[in-house]
Amino acid sequence: MSKPIVAIVGRPNVGKSTLFNTLAGERISIVKDTPGVTRDRIYADVTWLNYNFTLIDTGGIEPDSSDIILSQMREQAQIAIDTADVIIFLTDVHQGLQDSDSKVADMLRRSHKPVVLVVNKVDSFEKYMADVYEFYNLGIGEPFPVSASSMLGLGDMLDEVIKHFPDGTAEEEEDETPKVAIIGKPNVGKSSLINKLAQEDRVIVSDIAGTTRDAIDTKIKFNGKEYTFIDTAGLRRKNKIKEEIERYSIIRAVTAVERADVVIIVIDATEGVTEQDAKIAGIAHDRGKGIIIAVNKWDAIEKNNDTVKEHTNKIRQILSFMPYAEILFISAKSGQRLPKLFEMIDIVIENNSLRVATGVLNEIVAEAVAMQQPPTDKGKRLKIYYITQAAVKPPTFVIFVNDKELMHFSYTRYLENRIRDTFGFRGTALKFIIRERKEEKK
Repeated sequence: MSKPIVAIVGRPNVGKSTLFNTLAGERISIVKDTPGVTRDRIYADVTWLNYNFTLIDTGGIEPDSSDIILSQMREQAQIAIDTADVIIFLTDVHQGLQDSDSKVADMLRRSHKPVVLVVNKVDSFEKYMADVYEFYNLGIGEPFPVSASSMLGLGDMLDEVIKHFPDGTAEEEEDETPKVAIIGKPNVGKSSLINKLAQEDRVIVSDIAGTTRDAIDTKIKFNGKEYTFIDTAGLRRKNKIKEEIERYSIIRAVTAVERADVVIIVIDATEGVTEQDAKIAGIAHDRGKGIIIAVNKWDAIEKNNDTVKEHTNKIRQILSFMPYAEILFISAKSGQRLPKLFEMIDIVIENNSLRVATGVLNEIVAEAVAMQQPPTDKGKRLKIYYITQAAVKPPTFVIFVNDKELMHFSYTRYLENRIRDTFGFRGTALKFIIRERKEEKK
């Protein structure tokens, strides 16, 4: 059975992101005193007692706003409400009961979902309880006073939330679904790609660069298999970061990559591959993730017989540090080659978890050494005693040698290429650890 879903909804600036971060135990949602900063739904797994549930942080609901982003946020909040099992309706004791709170309450009543009314910023129960009672006027039950920033009253609130969970939801198993992070510069089509794969407007798509400020999780099924796609905020060059928000986005991209099994780096075919793409790709490469380079907007390119080759060569040249990465030319708009993307994800995940028997590894290395002698320095030659695979995700190999200083980078790369010739390891980095072992005296 899937985890229950709890959505936090309310007007902008009542402290939804602060409550979300406190319950999630880490800074996942952007917290800033600008209305509309949390622009999209954010997911986190939360445990209370022996219950595991998924918490959703929504953009603030502005019931009557005509602003394009705020109106899209309202739609996103509605989607969160539709998918939730329980709704935490957050209000602000300092601002008091507002007319727009009543409009949000009406919206929630129509959902026919269990609603837990929570009054935030109650830093002193003695001082503010009279103001909390005012929220009974919303007519959706007893208000629970909390302070998200001071962590007051959260236990009583969560006890009330779990009362509304469907039966049989305690002690849920860990999620084994493959996780795929989608990263890239702003406006290369990351959100459009997820929406096309999911066949719904799951992530806000707008021509305003940097619309997706947070990392969002989307479950997508293809051929009966489920995948979790993590959409990240577009990464910009540092000199273009004018808002603090953009800084959070860069950290978020790193954490999204950390969580992922496979990373899809989206490149705009109309712009071509850039140095900025190389920096973004480096985040995934440094963490040893499976990598697919998706060249998007391929339908917008005029082509001849050499177009694919020219683009591939340019990508290989600029991303020369990751020659193993798979390349796919797609169109998020038309859906061109998107089924192939799932096929490639499966291959890359398999390769990222591939184990090679020690005996076979040593045969390959012995053959490689026979074909190309190890380097020497001042009359001393590198000796390779032994190789073994120590880990997966990424595949990690330990090589025992007589002198680490003699193991030049170029010879490690040569051995890597011989291993790849035999096993492929498509789409995944290989990590090599060099250990020194002194020769035994006879």
